[in-house]
Amino acid sequence: MKLLRRITRTRGFKSAIGLIAAEYLRFVWKTNRVIIDPPDLYERVEPDLPLIIAMWHGQHFMMPFLKKNRPNHRSKVLISRHHDGDINAIAAERLGVGTIRGSGDHGGRFDRKGGVGAFKGMMDALNQGYNVALTADVPKVARVAGNGIIKLASFSGRPIYAAAVVTSRRIELNNWDKSAVNLPFGRIVIAADGPIRVPAHAEDDVVEHYRSLVQDRLDAITARAYAIAEGKIKP
Repeated sequence: MKLLRRITRTRGFKSAIGLIAAEYLRFVWKTNRVIIDPPDLYERVEPDLPLIIAMWHGQHFMMPFLKKNRPNHRSKVLISRHHDGDINAIAAERLGVGTIRGSGDHGGRFDRKGGVGAFKGMMDALNQGYNVALTADVPKVARVAGNGIIKLASFSGRPIYAAAVVTSRRIELNNWDKSAVNLPFGRIVIAADGPIRVPAHAEDDVVEHYRSLVQDRLDAITARAYAIAEGKIKP
């Protein structure tokens, strides 16, 4: 077991798995019919670039395709420094998305777990014109938004968009975040809701208001995206 652990943590192994993951996701993207909700989504967000893109953990695998080959929608994603995050980072970069490594505490403490570097990296990316995508969940607590993304919006002055990229065909895993493994040959829906603008220097009660708002909007847009993908409603 120790030998297997050493092998799986080597750079070569992670690079191979990251490459395979990226090419599989590209295959899923190319074999699904794409639906945008609302249809003029990309035109609507243009005045708000760069954006902070909120997503749920476990629903994030197809997020690199959110930029939809638009050169002016340059994006970076926050990925954990954990060794499993290395594979995600390799796959994201293969798909044309830059990475910011670190794990901020969603309670607003950015001085732990590499949070200072992550927060600075996200601020720098936004200042350079990159959209920044990150999961909104409190670590290991699915579908409960934390304060971190609200603090980022307050400090940067950039708007938050709640986003979902889902497929009609998928396998839902029985893990903490109910990860959706996206499958080919169906429909893929790109949906977003915003902007959510957080006031500068927001006090705790204001942060809590926007934290709850982001959580509600993420739940709603994710449910809507799945309903469209499954043909229950029209975009």
